Amino acid sequence: MTPIPFQYEIEVQPEHIDDLKHVNNVTYLQWVQDVGEKHWNLKTSEELREKYGWVVLNHFIEYKSPAFLNEKLILKTWIQSHEGVKSERRVEVIRKKDNKIIAQAKTLWCLIEKQSHRPVRITPEITEPFFED
Repeated sequence: MTPIPFQYEIEVQPEHIDDLKHVNNVTYLQWVQDVGEKHWNLKTSEELREKYGWVVLNHFIEYKSPAFLNEKLILKTWIQSHEGVKSERRVEVIRKKDNKIIAQAKTLWCLIEKQSHRPVRITPEITEPFFED
């Protein structure tokens, strides 16, 4: 099965900039979480979202090049793999003007049942909207 990527465009705002005049590393982490959440919300039913949620087990972010105020960026994400209760999501932050990957992330998520807060096995019902044959 092939992952179906999701992406959207953002523009770097003043609140994203740190004292070195480029996007702060904490902002990249927020974008990684934001794009994953948008992808989940787009591809799943309200019923699934009410029943299940995700918690982060770890993040790995590689910063390749800085981003600056007013630059347009593309946030691209996909599900790389899943097994049991865990899913690995990838994210690329791409500078639009030159299509260069300026940061990339791998996040390991754990699916939980919201009522009990306990891990739950990832089923085809959950993964199907994110992959194509």
